[in-house]
Amino acid sequence: MALTTASGPVPRATAPARTAAPRRRPGAGRRDGPAGYVFLSPWLIGLMGITAIPMLLSLYLSFTNYDVLTPLSEVEWVGLANYRRMFTADPSYWHSVRVTATFALVAVPLKLAAALGVALLLNRAWRGVGLFRGLFYLPSLLGGSVALSIVWRTMFSGDGSVNSLLAIFGITGEPWVNDPDWALQTLMVLAIWQFGAPMVIFLAGLKQVPTELYEAAAVDGAGAWRRFFHITLPMLSPVIFFNLVLETIHGFQGFTAAFVLSNGTGGPVDSTLMYTLNLYIKGFTDLEMGYASAMAWVFLLAIGLVTAVLFSTGRFWVHYSDGADR
Repeated sequence: MALTTASGPVPRATAPARTAAPRRRPGAGRRDGPAGYVFLSPWLIGLMGITAIPMLLSLYLSFTNYDVLTPLSEVEWVGLANYRRMFTADPSYWHSVRVTATFALVAVPLKLAAALGVALLLNRAWRGVGLFRGLFYLPSLLGGSVALSIVWRTMFSGDGSVNSLLAIFGITGEPWVNDPDWALQTLMVLAIWQFGAPMVIFLAGLKQVPTELYEAAAVDGAGAWRRFFHITLPMLSPVIFFNLVLETIHGFQGFTAAFVLSNGTGGPVDSTLMYTLNLYIKGFTDLEMGYASAMAWVFLLAIGLVTAVLFSTGRFWVHYSDGADR
């Protein structure tokens, strides 16, 4: 019933007109589907031809005695023989595991420590700080290049520039790359020197730490070390975790420098026989591709296990700004 006043009836409020949603043309999604697959086709072809099919083929070869020269149709199926040999009858396999584990356990923490230390120094508004950031990042641009490894081998040879520099101070140098006691350490120094990539990530993380936390801590009388351990490290824990996972995987995959410094042998006296180098020697020097394929799959599972352990332990020390530990 409509209300009335002295001036007449009050008009009833009407609901705003509802605009109809545009109708989708039948079959429009089906017509767009083929175009999407066309744009995805380069990636799909690369995934199948470079990654998926070779992985499945290597899994099959790991159960055979394939030697590269024999046609695939004539290879002999040996079952788990390659895996049994790996764990029970190949001393060089376990030696390469020890060398790789030693390299990763020493080089990765020192590399992250160097990256974080330099990032803290460069996280200032100094004049020319951008130039220094670029100079410290430059070695990482070279990556694991053959040219850089050759230069490193020349520098650390018996008559290289490192020993020449030490001679100025009356110090007799070592034949670093030719000494079994120092060859692996030389590789570690090269890996640690290339700390530019994690340094840049640490710098980005430091920019996200609220300055109010440092100001409040300074008012409470906290010194530089307390601010570092109680503010910087907890706030950077997600970034530290990210760098730790990436650098651990990268440390286990080291190949180029070990190959170049040892001339592809893992020497001297197998002191630089990294796992990937041992795998290469078995597959392409000894022509035991079946055995090398088995080594590759065990290596893949080992890296996956190490990564899973890092993720499972991360919830105890990785803290996020929203207060949720993952």
